[in-house]
Amino acid sequence: MMSGFNIISPFLRRTAPWTCRACLRRQALTPQRNTFATKPTEPIAKIKRRRRLAIASGGLAISAAVVTVNDDAKHAVTAVQRSSRVVSTLFININDYRRTLKRDQEEDYDGILKACHLRCAKRTLTTLERNGSIFIKLGQHLSSMNYLLPSEWCDTFIPLQDKCPISSYESIEEMVLKDTGHNLSEYFSEFERIPIGAASLAQVHQAVVKATGQKVAVKVQHPALDEWAKLDLGLTRFTFETLKRWFPEYDLTWLSEEMEASLPQELDFYREGQNAIRAKQYFANVRDAPVIIPEVIWAKRRILVMEYVGGHRPDDLEYLDSHGIDRDEVSAALARIFNEMIFGTNAPLHCDPHGGNIAIRHNPSRRAKANFDVIMYDHGLYRDIPMNLRRSYAKLWLAVLDADEPRMRQYAFEVAGIREEHFPLFASAITGRDYSIVKENIAKPRSMQEKETISEALGDGMLESLIQLLGQVPRVILLILKTNDLTRSLDENLHTRQGPARTFLILARYASRTVYEEQLEKLTGSLFWLPNLFAFLRAWGAHFRVELKLGLYEQYLLLRARLGMEAVA
Repeated sequence: MMSGFNIISPFLRRTAPWTCRACLRRQALTPQRNTFATKPTEPIAKIKRRRRLAIASGGLAISAAVVTVNDDAKHAVTAVQRSSRVVSTLFININDYRRTLKRDQEEDYDGILKACHLRCAKRTLTTLERNGSIFIKLGQHLSSMNYLLPSEWCDTFIPLQDKCPISSYESIEEMVLKDTGHNLSEYFSEFERIPIGAASLAQVHQAVVKATGQKVAVKVQHPALDEWAKLDLGLTRFTFETLKRWFPEYDLTWLSEEMEASLPQELDFYREGQNAIRAKQYFANVRDAPVIIPEVIWAKRRILVMEYVGGHRPDDLEYLDSHGIDRDEVSAALARIFNEMIFGTNAPLHCDPHGGNIAIRHNPSRRAKANFDVIMYDHGLYRDIPMNLRRSYAKLWLAVLDADEPRMRQYAFEVAGIREEHFPLFASAITGRDYSIVKENIAKPRSMQEKETISEALGDGMLESLIQLLGQVPRVILLILKTNDLTRSLDENLHTRQGPARTFLILARYASRTVYEEQLEKLTGSLFWLPNLFAFLRAWGAHFRVELKLGLYEQYLLLRARLGMEAVA
């Protein structure tokens, strides 16, 4: 910016007295006489010519200054536009809600409030779409939070799930040259200009490596993200902090805090490549999980090249059925994979397992019921769960299985610092069941009465408590809960015969294994020493009891499915 002012500064350093523009025009049009002469000093035509030259030279100088500051000026103008959209939408919505909430004594208040939800959601959707960038990702995340947000908000944001920007081929070319110092043509003999997939942060192109002829998938970040990521994160934080100020009972600042922690990781594709390599190495030793993770060829911060491995979305039921792939087995495989990540020793946790990041591929070389591969993409958001947290979380689930309330409360505090007043809500949040059922027997089928009870509780103030609770628990627990929610959603989309009860049984098996391994770890010395032998038998007995209980229930679900009975919800 300063260079532009240096260019035009000679025109500002004038020593002559100031004269208004009107007077200068009159002077230019009127012949000026020398008080010591009897004729005009210069012809009028010559004066006009000199004036045009002066104007032209001044215009060139100003143009040079504008060119110098043009990029900064454009950036500043766009930043103001982006910010003003967010701020104006925010305060219009706040004012709308404040006026609406004052009408709580009116007869049709529920309808009035729903209309307000819808108006505000539509305004916000327009702003998210116009700003693009990470605002699309934020909207996608909010659309899945139906346990926190009114349905008017979630339903309005659903179109964002499929509304992902596509960056031009030219901008990708320019970015690759800038980041690597080489043109695309130096790396790839073929590069498809149209991406095969696009998301809020990146898009993927098919290509062929020039040196080896290998077919690859090239993931490239949207070039505009670098320019706006910091500003957009700041605007997101400002939005949630402002909402907290006006509506303190709905404190969602933890959402912006999580975005600020996770987004830089997701925008670093070199880190994503390292995550993929680590996950691939881990699952190479897990036999009952048919996981395929594409090999990483090379990676930079905004470019990731991996082997091309194609597949179909898990909810492509036509593909599954036409290739004889059992939906129940796909559901079970997904449950094993993500429970391995949650409970496995030193396992990395993939924290974004939605339908677009997972694919199913028919593989007839695998045994009959498991004739498929599960392909995992997008390894940008990973977390490591501390071992003590994994074990406490496992014990919490075993306590839930046993309907042992004192132990549930104990391990809920160890896992997430949950105190007495919030425990029933936390128990419902992690299980998706009414607390009365959790205390009694979580294996019971879900009744219509239970669904209505949960719905009524959300309307009776439980929502505010849930928001407060989620703001207090450790971030890694939020990500575990998010992973559980997403895998539960994947399972629902498969429309399995055995229902979600089987995935719960698989979770319980992994929890039991985790506790059993911990107890074996504590044994030192020979098993022929009686105290060690008794400790081993106690640990094995407890593990066997859980396995037997779960095995019998799994056979019951299988029998129901074979008889064509309704799935256990």
